[in-house]
Amino acid sequence: MRRILPFVILFLALCYKQAEAQDSNSRRNGSSKSYVHMLHTDVTRFDKNVNPDAWILVGDVRFRRDSMYMYCDSAHYFQHKNSFQAFGNVRMEQGDTLFLYGDYAEYDGDANVARVRNKVRLIDKNTVLETDSLDFDRNVNLGYFFDYGELYDDESVLVSYYGEYSVDTKEAVFIDDVSLENPKFRMLSDTLHYNTASKIATIVGPTNIYSDGNEVYSENGRYNTSNGNAFLLDRSVLYNGKKNMVADSIFYDSRAGYSEAFGDIIYTDVQNKNLLLGGYAYLNETVDSAYVTGRATVVDFSQKDSLFAHADTIWAVSYALGTDSLYRQIKAYNKVRAWGGKMQAVCDSLVFDSRDSCMTMYKDPIIWNDKAQLLGEVVKVYMDSTSIDWVHVINQTLYAEPLDSLNFNQIKGKEMKFFFNDGKLAEMQVIGSVGIVFYPIDSDSTYIGMNTTEAGRAVAYVVDGEVDKVVVPNESKGVFYPMGQRPAEKRYLDNFVWFDYVRPLSKEDIYNWRSKDADQQLKVIRRDEIPLPTLDRFRKKEE
Repeated sequence: MRRILPFVILFLALCYKQAEAQDSNSRRNGSSKSYVHMLHTDVTRFDKNVNPDAWILVGDVRFRRDSMYMYCDSAHYFQHKNSFQAFGNVRMEQGDTLFLYGDYAEYDGDANVARVRNKVRLIDKNTVLETDSLDFDRNVNLGYFFDYGELYDDESVLVSYYGEYSVDTKEAVFIDDVSLENPKFRMLSDTLHYNTASKIATIVGPTNIYSDGNEVYSENGRYNTSNGNAFLLDRSVLYNGKKNMVADSIFYDSRAGYSEAFGDIIYTDVQNKNLLLGGYAYLNETVDSAYVTGRATVVDFSQKDSLFAHADTIWAVSYALGTDSLYRQIKAYNKVRAWGGKMQAVCDSLVFDSRDSCMTMYKDPIIWNDKAQLLGEVVKVYMDSTSIDWVHVINQTLYAEPLDSLNFNQIKGKEMKFFFNDGKLAEMQVIGSVGIVFYPIDSDSTYIGMNTTEAGRAVAYVVDGEVDKVVVPNESKGVFYPMGQRPAEKRYLDNFVWFDYVRPLSKEDIYNWRSKDADQQLKVIRRDEIPLPTLDRFRKKEE
C-alpha cells in the first residue's frame, strides 16, 4: 500500500498537470476544445488484459469537464481520447438544477456527449425524465431516448417509445405511442411536443384528448394542460357524446365551458337529429347552447324529408324541463329561407320548440307545399315523428293553388288549419271572414266555371295537391260564374298575391334572399287589447 499511494499521487498530479497544459495550449491556439479532468479516485491501476488503452479507476471516482461534474463507483479513463466509461452509481451534475443518473455511462469529451444506460434519470428542477437509454448532448443541453421514456412534472406524465428533452427550452418531443396524462385529462397521440415551463402541449399529428366526458380530436393545435384551453386547427373535432363539432379552427376553454369555432363549421346534435352549419359559432356547455352566424344553416333530419333552413343568425339552446328532462329550442333571425323536398318556406324569423315539435314563423311567413301557397301573419308548423302533421295560420291568411298562369283556387280567412297525410296537404279548416274563389271541374277534368263564396267557416279537401271539394254552411253567400262570364274583379281575392318569385328552389337556393315587392306586403294591423272595466268606471256610472 505504501508503494501504491505515492504512485497514485504522482499519477493524479501528472493527469492534472497534463490537463492544465492541454487547456493552456487550447486557449493559446484559439481552440474551443475542453478536456475531461480526472479529479479523484481511491485506486488507480493499469491492466492491459482488461483494457490496454485505459487507466482503471476504482472508488469515489470524480471527473469534471467545464461546469459539469461526474461521479461513479469505477471508471475506465481514456486520457488520450479525452473520454471515459463509468460504472455504478453514475451521476452527472451541472449547477444545482440539472442531474443525470444511471448505472453505466460513456462520455466523449471531444463530442461532449454522454451515453447513459440502465435506470436513467434526468432531473431538471421539477421535471424528471426516466428511461433505460439516454444520450445527452451537452453542446445543446439536449437529451434523447430511444427505448421507452417517461417524463413527469408536478402536473403531468408524458410517455412514448422515442423522444427528446431540451434543458434550455424546456421543450419535450415525444414520438410513437405517446400518452400525456393529467388528473384533468388524458391525451393520446403519435407525435407530441410538450413544454414543461408553459405546460403547453403542441399537437403535430393525430391526437385524441379525453376529459370529463368530452373528447377532442386534432392533428394540429395547442393545448394548455394547466387551464384546459385549446386552439385547434385543420378540421379538428369536439365530441361530448350527444353533440360534436368540426371546424377549420376551434378555441376551447374547458374551465369556462365554452368554445368558439371558425370556418366551415358542422355542429351535429345527434340526440335531436339536427345540424348547425356556418362560418362562426359560439358554444356554451354550461347552458347547452350554440350560436351560429356567417351563412348560418340548420338541417333537421328528424323527419323522413330533411329540412334545410338559412338565416343571418341561428341560436340553439336546451332548457330544463323538470328535474330529469330537457327540451330544445332553435331560433333563426332575419331573412329565413327553408327548403325540403315536400315543403319550402320564407319568413323574417322562426322558433322551433321540441316540447310540441312546433316551428313558429314570424313576419311575412309563406309556406309552399307541392303547388299550394300558404301565408298569414303567423304560421305554426307542427311535426310528427316522420313529417308535417298540421299547420296553423293566423290572421290575414291566404291559401292559393295555381291552375294555370292566370287562374287560382283561393281561400282566405282569419284563421286556417291545414292537416297533412304523409307530408301532403289533405284538408284545411278556415275560420272567420272566409272568402273563396274555387274552380270546380267535371268528370273529364274540364273547368266548368268559377265559384265565389263568403262564409263564416269552411272545410276544404285536397287531393294530389288540388282542392277537390269545399264545404260551407248553408247560410253562406255564393255566386257561380260560367268560365266565359267571369267578372275580372271577382277572379282574385282582395289579399291575393302569388309569391313564386321568392320561393326557394333548392337547398342551395336558401342562401339567395329575394324580398317581396314593396306593394305586396301584408297590411299592418294594430290589434290593441280591449281595456278591462275597473272599479272607478263603475263608480262613475253610478254617480
